[in-house]
This record gives sequence, structure tokens and C-alpha cells, in this order.
Amino acid sequence: MAQQHVETTSIVFAAGKGTRMTGYGGNKTLLPLVAGKSRFEGERPLLREVLDNLPPGPKGVVVHHLADEVRKSVQAPDVDFIFQEETNGTGGALLSARTFIESVRTGNIIITMGDVPLIRPATYLKLLEMLERRPMALLGFEPRDRARYGMLEIDGGRVARIVEWEYWKDYLPEKQARLQYCNAGVYAARRPVLLEYMAELERLPHKVRKIRDGKETTIKEYFLTDLVEMMYARGLDVGMIAVPEQEVIGVDTPESLETVQRLYAQIAGRD
Repeated sequence: MAQQHVETTSIVFAAGKGTRMTGYGGNKTLLPLVAGKSRFEGERPLLREVLDNLPPGPKGVVVHHLADEVRKSVQAPDVDFIFQEETNGTGGALLSARTFIESVRTGNIIITMGDVPLIRPATYLKLLEMLERRPMALLGFEPRDRARYGMLEIDGGRVARIVEWEYWKDYLPEKQARLQYCNAGVYAARRPVLLEYMAELERLPHKVRKIRDGKETTIKEYFLTDLVEMMYARGLDVGMIAVPEQEVIGVDTPESLETVQRLYAQIAGRD
């Protein structure tokens, strides 16, 4: 059966405030793709575009910051809202959705972000097609500027791990040169495999020092990227699909918002 006719469950992360979105205090997934009075006011919330581009099937939206506003902005019969009690990393966001993932009956799961609105429906379908021969797949892109992106270490066509900037910046130049693709933060996985490795993820938190309420404290965080390295260590084949950088731009600063609004206008034929 063709993938486009198979229902897929999608998990969308929409919990964060967006600390780098200066001048805006709302939930950044509600920022407009079509600017109105200002770049922060207008039509077509980012999250709405993300949800409409995902394949048919159940959708779980993970919320925290201004959760009620996010709920009110999305009214659709196939959307459930999952409250993340503590903002403890992307892995924590996924773990908060475990009960929802266990409750659905679809074979495959897509994990994406509510502030990356330009991913086309065909790209999500390509991820699902890769699951026909691999247990997990992710999106990667070749950046014009690596900045501080997480980079993909690839071994014989398999994604071995996702290396964050704080580590790969210290690699020798020849090793850095082998890092071609950045991690876009968008994944697809077979549901039974994902649930198995989520249990392992929960057993292996990272201890991170952070400032909370003006005091330095140690908290447990979970990183979604750890799933890739766990699977590789067990011999599983994680695949990668390369996409244009502009398709996976995340909206986390006023400048990136303006870029995405401009690109969306081009896609929608508004220029």
C-alpha cells in the first residue's frame, strides 16, 4: 500500500517560549507566516502550517508555555494536546508523549517541531518511505554556515550520531571536513522501535547546570538526539534524507521569522 494512504501519528513540539525571539513574549509556534500590523501579528500561525503539511493521522502537540493559547489556536478533531510538566529537553518532550504514542495504532511516528513550518508534505512522505527498510530516519541539510548546529556523523550510509557544536568544534580539521550535513531536528520511526528506545532514553538522563529563578541548579534533561547513537550502537540502520536548508529553517529569532515569512510568501505566490 502506498505510504500516502497509510495513516501516520505525528508528534509536534510546541512547548518552548523562544528566549531569542526578542520583543515577543508569546509561544513562538503562534507567530504568523503572513505578517500584519507587525512581524509578530498577522495570519497563519506557524503551528497551523506544520499540522496541515503532516500526513493524515493522529497528531499530538506537546505544550507548556502559554499552553491554553496554543490549544485555542488549533481546533481540529485529529489533534491531542500533551502537557509537558517540565521543560527538560527535546527528549523530555518526547517522553511526555509516551502515553499518547502507546495509545495509537499506527505503525509509524513522525517527530517534528512547531516552529519549522516550511517542510513540504512530500518531504514527510520521503521519511516514511525510508521506514520501509530502516527503523528510523531523519532530515539533514548542507548549511551555508555551520554556526552552532548539531552535525551528523555518517558511517557507511548509516547515521552514527549527532554531534553538538561544543564537541565538534574541537575536532581536528580533517575530521570536521567529513561532517557534511546538519541535523534538522525532524525524525520518523517505526512505533515499536521508538517505544523500546524511549524506555532506554528515560534511563539515561543528562545532568545539566542551569539558572532557575536566579539560582544555579542541576536538572535532568533528555536529548532526542541520543536515540540515534543508541540505535547505531545496537546495529540498527538510521537513514538520512537531505533537504534544502531553506525548507528546514527554524523560527527562533526575529530575523529568522522575517526570512520564513518571505519564503512562505514566495511559496504561496504572494510575491
